[in-house]
Amino acid sequence: MGAVTTMDPESGRQHGTSPSPSPSPSASAQGKVAKSGAALTSGLAARLGPQGKHYVCGSLAAFTNIIITFPLQKVLFRQQLHGVRASEAVRQLQRDGLRNLYRGLLPPLLQKTTTVAIMFGLYEDFSRLLLRHASGSGTPEIVTRSISAALAGTAEAVLTPFERVQTLLQDHRHHGRFNNTAHTFRTLLRDYGVRECYRGLVPVLLRNGPSNVLFFGLRGPIKQRLPEAHSRAEHLVNDFVCGGVLGAGLGIMFFPLNVAKSRAQSQVGGAFVPCSQVLMTVWRERGGSVVMLFRGAHLNYHRSLLSWGIINATYELFLKLM
Repeated sequence: MGAVTTMDPESGRQHGTSPSPSPSPSASAQGKVAKSGAALTSGLAARLGPQGKHYVCGSLAAFTNIIITFPLQKVLFRQQLHGVRASEAVRQLQRDGLRNLYRGLLPPLLQKTTTVAIMFGLYEDFSRLLLRHASGSGTPEIVTRSISAALAGTAEAVLTPFERVQTLLQDHRHHGRFNNTAHTFRTLLRDYGVRECYRGLVPVLLRNGPSNVLFFGLRGPIKQRLPEAHSRAEHLVNDFVCGGVLGAGLGIMFFPLNVAKSRAQSQVGGAFVPCSQVLMTVWRERGGSVVMLFRGAHLNYHRSLLSWGIINATYELFLKLM
């Protein structure tokens, strides 16, 4: 991936022939804050080391993305769960009221910041370890990196309970039963046990590993085919386009698995139904139409384009700044 340039220290300089005025108290304060921020960033980077910073940059990138795109994700979730049009999903959210718009934010915030940190961090760690051991075996690097990406994606599935709780909190049918994240976890564990928290694990596993392999495998080639960047803004645009195109494409490819996951995780208690059976049930309920099975895919495309564009661009930016 291309590097992202850091902030130009000269960018705030006044231009002209007259002498620069002495700094005001506010300018001096801003200078102290900037120096403190730079010192903090340098200190954090020194503590984390060359590998640890990938985890932090991934987490910060995911945090930025979740805050921006959460309302759009709720509209998409309603479409996946009920098979309704985007306009009806928006009307459902309007009826729920503004106070419920960010209901269920904490689980994806915790889950996504952690999983994206794992995604980037473990990929780098596994790649480093496997490349070191495969250096004398003649194993192609693409194979080693593909295995690293799949292992990182599989490790992310440990956090499936956060997706599970997010699903229950976003489903309006459970608004009267579950109050918040902590209450939902307590209820599931008390009444059903740990296993209930991992309902929908199979579609998560089927989605995470292959999507990681494709994301990390195609990110470099796509970036190389974009116009060469010469400025900070151009680097950000290229990273956004690269991540967005990949995220949107993978979102469409694995959309049925997300439909199966949402349907399975909206159930509380009862038998654990196989992923294939859940998909067949949804397909039959929607008139045996593949188009209906993909209802919400267009919104998912735009959400993934925006989300993974933000994640990839901010990840590269934070990585350079640290």
